Amino acid sequence: MRPQFFSWPFEYQHVCARRSAPIRLLSVGKPAIYYCDVHALDLPAGHRFPSGKYQLTRERLAADGFSLQLAPLASIDLIKLIHTCGYVDSFLSGTLSPAAVRRIGFPWSEGLVRRTLGSLGGTLAAAEDALRCGLGANLAGGTHHAFADSGSGYCVFNDLAVAIQWLRRDGRIRRAAILDLDVHQGDGTAHIFSGDHDVLTVSVHCRSNFPLRKQESHIDVELPDRTRDDEYLAALDFVLPQVLAFGPDIILYQSGVDALESDCLGHLALTHRGLAERDRRVMHAARSHDIPFVITLGGGYSRPLELTAEAHANVYRTAAEVFQ
Repeated sequence: MRPQFFSWPFEYQHVCARRSAPIRLLSVGKPAIYYCDVHALDLPAGHRFPSGKYQLTRERLAADGFSLQLAPLASIDLIKLIHTCGYVDSFLSGTLSPAAVRRIGFPWSEGLVRRTLGSLGGTLAAAEDALRCGLGANLAGGTHHAFADSGSGYCVFNDLAVAIQWLRRDGRIRRAAILDLDVHQGDGTAHIFSGDHDVLTVSVHCRSNFPLRKQESHIDVELPDRTRDDEYLAALDFVLPQVLAFGPDIILYQSGVDALESDCLGHLALTHRGLAERDRRVMHAARSHDIPFVITLGGGYSRPLELTAEAHANVYRTAAEVFQ
């Protein structure tokens, strides 16, 4: 009997299958981690978004000896594989309506444009690395609240969706899975791939949290407030076999750390140890089945900011151990 907090759309039973074709990995090691925090967001004083976490996380990983590389800026043509031309052009030119800008949550600036293109470009480069050597990592991205025609919740363009559509267009993959473990539902991703049986969207999130109006992922796991490590990991253990049964040619991992008990926006109660075990189980599942794996950063709003940076850094440290 399935736990009650799982939502399983009827269509899911029709999409489980083996991977379309074996993908031979040339090597597995520790590829460069892409970053884009050199492009300033130009946020006003007192803005609640913790933009400083990116540099703090990067500095921790640099001190650990990780290879870091400035992310390339994403091609506008690739972004338009998912997002409508009108929305893309209006964002790039700074002509979005005030309501559209408020929904995104960032004031428009040229810095925001560069940062957005770098964030998305990092995920595209990481996907390239994953197909080449098994693992790719972006120190940004996971912008799962962006819809095809609008942004939302600090997300302008949906890097996860663009990366998948790009790889499918070029015939490099047929089936993909998005495993979204941010505390907030990946509503934009779910909406974009609704009805697409070659993309599995999985979201494990807090039931009471943003967005208030949830979309329908292929698999939604809605957790109650104050969920702790053991209950969270039990839910994850139930989900992971479904991801593997789908037979994806690549897994994109939204590794948000806002499920921490210290998170200001999270509502759950995970420890740093529980988060690290979450990452370890996810990564072992991909590694043991030889599935290319892409890490995106996702959310994290703990105070002090160092708690968030340390949690984010631990994701990439765990990947270095698992994919060594």
